[in-house]
Amino acid sequence: MLGVLPLKPPGALTLRPGDLSLSDLGWLHRGGVKVDLDPGCWPAVRAGATLVQQAAAGEQAVYGVNTGFGKLASQRIGAADLATLQRHLIRSHCVGVGAPLSAPVVRLVLALKAASLARGYSGVREGVITCLLDVFNAGLVPHIPSQGSVGASGDLAPLSHLTLALMGEGEFWVEGQRQPAAAVLQAHGLTPLQLEPKEGLALINGTQVSTALALHALFTFAPVLESALVIGAMTVDAARGSDGPFDPRIHAVRGQPGQMDVASIYRQLLAGSEIRRSHLEGDDRVQDPYCLRCQPQVVGACLDQLRHAAKVLWREANAVTDNPLVFADALEQGSATVDVAQALVSGGNFHAEPVALAADAMANAIAEVGAIAERRIAMLIDASVSRLPPFLCAQPGLNSGFMIAHVTAAALASENKSLAHPASVDSLPTSANQEDHVSMATFAARRLQPMIDNVARILAIEALASAQGLEFLRPLRSSQPVERAHAQLRGHSPALTHDRVLAPDIEAATNLILGGELSGIMHTLPDLPDLWVPA
Repeated sequence: MLGVLPLKPPGALTLRPGDLSLSDLGWLHRGGVKVDLDPGCWPAVRAGATLVQQAAAGEQAVYGVNTGFGKLASQRIGAADLATLQRHLIRSHCVGVGAPLSAPVVRLVLALKAASLARGYSGVREGVITCLLDVFNAGLVPHIPSQGSVGASGDLAPLSHLTLALMGEGEFWVEGQRQPAAAVLQAHGLTPLQLEPKEGLALINGTQVSTALALHALFTFAPVLESALVIGAMTVDAARGSDGPFDPRIHAVRGQPGQMDVASIYRQLLAGSEIRRSHLEGDDRVQDPYCLRCQPQVVGACLDQLRHAAKVLWREANAVTDNPLVFADALEQGSATVDVAQALVSGGNFHAEPVALAADAMANAIAEVGAIAERRIAMLIDASVSRLPPFLCAQPGLNSGFMIAHVTAAALASENKSLAHPASVDSLPTSANQEDHVSMATFAARRLQPMIDNVARILAIEALASAQGLEFLRPLRSSQPVERAHAQLRGHSPALTHDRVLAPDIEAATNLILGGELSGIMHTLPDLPDLWVPA
């Protein structure tokens, strides 16, 4: 089956830090599960926390423990102010703006942050990790503004808003309303988090927000991509196209895996079509337009890009992206002194370039799925190519049919072309030029969702158009999968016998795509490849 998740939710999920599967991430995103932590992680967590506490009690300067942050790292902080330092860090970094992150994204952020800290390289106490998990299991959604991160030094602003809620000073979303965090925590029997040395920095240094946003896009695009294949097959038959371009021999000699998989899917979706058999002889067309003929090559290439992105995001979801990192194994057994230079090492794992580049690749793939769908709509309404009535209406002139619905599809496809401009090539120095190259990963991932919504609407228009095209070919029937898709659409949108307002029909079809009803047809077919194959 193509989907990431089995039909039955697991109920409970044990997080194994560094070893989360893509299926695990899918369930964390979807929600409805309780999580706990593999107890085998606790010794490493305790060792890291002990080391940080020893460093805090020592005389040596340790970034993030007894110094300022960023450009202020040369400023030493006295022992009496170390806890205050962490609280001030969080409050000063709560500068996010814009719409809040959605609940599925926040669930992923909570779980990914807990799993990363639980690997033992961040030096936080057990209570910090259990606080994150308790909030997740309570179903609480911290208020996290979506804008304000440049994807380097971690997703500082959004993760600060998360941490502020854990401290009882921020806000949670409760029944659609923002509520003070202290009252919400108390109502759920949870104690506000008290930060100790390095813990505030550990909570906000990391790529968990950008990674969660990109994973959210991956999971929400899955049913859209599956629907695109079903709708593309419907259009092939509506235009009386050939299934010759899906011949496995064509794709085997090229060897691109996504292309081969997409061709295989189209063969199964179109198998047994009466429409196809009806024009095997006497059809003077030699080759179909590219929008039909090259679907395996175009959508298959998109699938390969998305699979690569899934691998990158899967690795990042299991990564430690804090700074500095704590390597407790650098200490001699039983040693009472801390060699800071060996045990607490500053680096740049917080730089989200892998996520930014993966998100940019996803953006290109998402845009192309929508672009070729828009071309198929244009082909269907062009009588000279599709050999269907102009604009798919029985009385053209009196009726305009799908003329302006295609204009909407063209507008959405054009918008996606602009949104697909790479974010990762745009870097602005921050923190007085201390942080002089940044990834822009958070925006790169955040912009994917409106692109996905645009593609779903383009596909909705194509689905309505191809369903209309099939009706001009009656009494001939398409394949069983295509006819099931046609019936699903007709359950929400009757055939267009004369001009009417189509906006509600487009919305209904869009919901079928985003909700997974159309993609469910894919799951009835045997021996299909996995959609995402990172692990």
